[in-house]
Amino acid sequence: MQRRDFLQTLPAAAIAAGPAPRYNVLLLMSDEHNPFFSQPYGHSFVTTPNMAKLAQRGTVFQNAYCPSPLCLPSRSSFLSGRRVFDLQTYGNCNVFQVDTPSYGKVLDGQGVHSVHIGKTDVYNQASTLAFSEMIAPGDRARPGDTLVSRVPLDVQKDGEGRGAGFGVTANPFGGDLKKVDLAVDWLSRNAARLGKPWTLAVNLLKPHFPHNVTRELWEQYAEHADLPKHGLDSSGAKYPYAEDLRKFFGTDGYDAETIRSLRRGYYGCITFVDQQLGRLVDTLEKSGQAANTVIAYTSDHGEMLGKFGLWWKRSLYEDSARIPMIVAGPGFQAGQRVRTPVDLHDLRASMFEAAGAKQPAGWCGHPLQSMPKYDEERAVFSEFQGGGTRASAFLIRQGRWKLIFNCAAPHQLFDLDKDPDELNNLAASQPKAVKRLEGELRRICSPEEENRRAEEFTQRQLRALGR
Repeated sequence: MQRRDFLQTLPAAAIAAGPAPRYNVLLLMSDEHNPFFSQPYGHSFVTTPNMAKLAQRGTVFQNAYCPSPLCLPSRSSFLSGRRVFDLQTYGNCNVFQVDTPSYGKVLDGQGVHSVHIGKTDVYNQASTLAFSEMIAPGDRARPGDTLVSRVPLDVQKDGEGRGAGFGVTANPFGGDLKKVDLAVDWLSRNAARLGKPWTLAVNLLKPHFPHNVTRELWEQYAEHADLPKHGLDSSGAKYPYAEDLRKFFGTDGYDAETIRSLRRGYYGCITFVDQQLGRLVDTLEKSGQAANTVIAYTSDHGEMLGKFGLWWKRSLYEDSARIPMIVAGPGFQAGQRVRTPVDLHDLRASMFEAAGAKQPAGWCGHPLQSMPKYDEERAVFSEFQGGGTRASAFLIRQGRWKLIFNCAAPHQLFDLDKDPDELNNLAASQPKAVKRLEGELRRICSPEEENRRAEEFTQRQLRALGR
């Protein structure tokens, strides 16, 4: 058939529309950023002007969650399109590794130039991930975290050392600055020359502990060395899984001065990350690629920062499981705020959508470009099945409701519209809500079966570690 004859068989609208545009994606992923400590999410004094600018020119996803509140599980899920329980990357132990394609490999196979800079820390070594370019990757040394036993509960021995991880040090951001320098160089030299769409993921270690900063950032928050609003006397602190985590991390002995100093340093680390976002956006604009590039900022998980006496991660409470998600550029409305619950899988699906590529069948996630402002029926899922607690736990967020399904403790139900700090467990008084959300959970997995599989896998890890 001649081209002229073929075109006559197509609807006029299809001929006029032509191929869908293909855009670039610039992603900055930090490590351990609790979104509540930033201007776009309403914090009163933590300074993040570049995040605020990105929010003004794009969309803030107010209820974004990680696949699992720990580095390796969350990043593995994001890179692979698979659930943590499917990969069996439950914790930071990597004695066993998984052979599965990364999104970078899939994009590269569809004519999208995929670039990854910085921390990998995923289900396999960076050399196997097959991005178009892998620049200065950061693999976790094998076997990774060996404290995987849940019963009996393994206990870390560095709680006191972590508690001292704050204040002014020489060159506290050296590694991250080098990663951003590499990204700036790539954007300046390559972004406009490729002749095809590209994705660039820049991965930073901050604001992950230790909370060491420069003198300037330490002094910036001198008047804001505060204490968490809800501490050890709160109901959330008395929950069995919370008690497990405090025992695991050894944080019950932190005094008020330690807590204030750790929080002060964390604020400075967040402002540092914001400054690097500004550098990347400025460079993109100078490259002439800003108009056809989607820009996204997110993190792999949150940080409890002393709430309920808890620190860092591994909890399904909001401060640990929630992440920032701010996206601007083609397909994203300026100044918009979306309340529909979303997760990192949705962000990755958005990268495919922007680049004009297709995710493999069975991968999780729905593009954020078409996410409604508020869908009270949409449910998102997170899980934690690694070391630090006595058994597996699963999170379902749907509308105002959040269920934490605990396999070895009573379940927790929160009305986040009325109780954003998760102080009132309504599981006993709202059985219909529990049943509805549990039904959503069971459409994704059987919590009992996954708890059993996780325990069997943990025993395999312990044998491989010689324990």
